[in-house]
Amino acid sequence: MHEFLTFRLYGMMASWGDIAVGESRPTSDHPSRSAIFGLLAAALGIRRDEEERLSALSNAYQMAIRVDAPGVLLRDYHTSQIPPAGRGRKKHSFATRREELAIPRENLSTVLSTRDYRCDAVSTVCIWQGSGSAPYSLEDLANALNRPVFVLYLGRKSCPLALPVHAQVVAGENLAAALSAVRFPDDDLLRGLLHHGDLRVFWEGDQDVGIPAIQTTLRYDNPLSRKRWQFGSRAEHYGVMSGSGSPCT
Repeated sequence: MHEFLTFRLYGMMASWGDIAVGESRPTSDHPSRSAIFGLLAAALGIRRDEEERLSALSNAYQMAIRVDAPGVLLRDYHTSQIPPAGRGRKKHSFATRREELAIPRENLSTVLSTRDYRCDAVSTVCIWQGSGSAPYSLEDLANALNRPVFVLYLGRKSCPLALPVHAQVVAGENLAAALSAVRFPDDDLLRGLLHHGDLRVFWEGDQDVGIPAIQTTLRYDNPLSRKRWQFGSRAEHYGVMSGSGSPCT
């Protein structure tokens, strides 16, 4: 038997960063690795500039996501005013947004962008310890998530949690067994959103999780450096299990 930390993420809006090019800021329909370990770090009280602690946390555990409800895509259209290129950051550093907008209005440029969100999405997150030592036990992580040091949010600060995460440690032969065993006290509240057919599961690692992998892709969401905003690649496996917990073949 193995131990797994499980918790649920639900909010009115969520934004799980994906590869962004130009003015488009897309979102995946399930949480990224950087988002999950950023959330764990916030719960533990680890600050963004504590790179050694962040790295130790990310390297010690592996994760899986079950998509209980993918939510509905919302695209938000933005217009922003910025200093023109001639007075941009290459020649002058603005300390605050107020300083940027203090130059004459006729000298400001306009940038158009879109940001994507998922509305009413529900995910079950599963964390387990890797092969090496870990800085925190799964029980410690569960306690921190249930009583976080910093406010938890779903990808962006404008996306707060709508329900408690109800973090708990469950035992199971493998990932499929753990996901089948976990129950949350707010299941009835989300009855209208939760999908009871086939559920998509995404996981990492080479161990037998009890779910046949349909596809494996590279995802560039493994946090390397928060200061330099660098991310590495990882292999993410995809499979399907039924709402009753049985793997789909």
